[in-house]
Amino acid sequence: MSSEQPKNPLHGLTLATIVSSLVEHYGWDGMAHRIDINCFKSDPSVKSSLKFLRKTQWARDKVEELYISTFVKPSPWGNSK
Repeated sequence: MSSEQPKNPLHGLTLATIVSSLVEHYGWDGMAHRIDINCFKSDPSVKSSLKFLRKTQWARDKVEELYISTFVKPSPWGNSK
């Protein structure tokens, strides 16, 4: 399976890991400011966020984009190979 997505920066990461890393980095208020969804605003928790994000693809896409823009550094050699 790892050969199917060799350049996917999220490969091998669980949604729980992604959400936890972002909360540790930004906090719940920072998450709510960057992604306007209630599960980050009203009584936020990783468990409630995961429940919502697993059912709502557009919100999950935004969380994954935020993770990539925050933690994944571009290669200094570009996208070759």
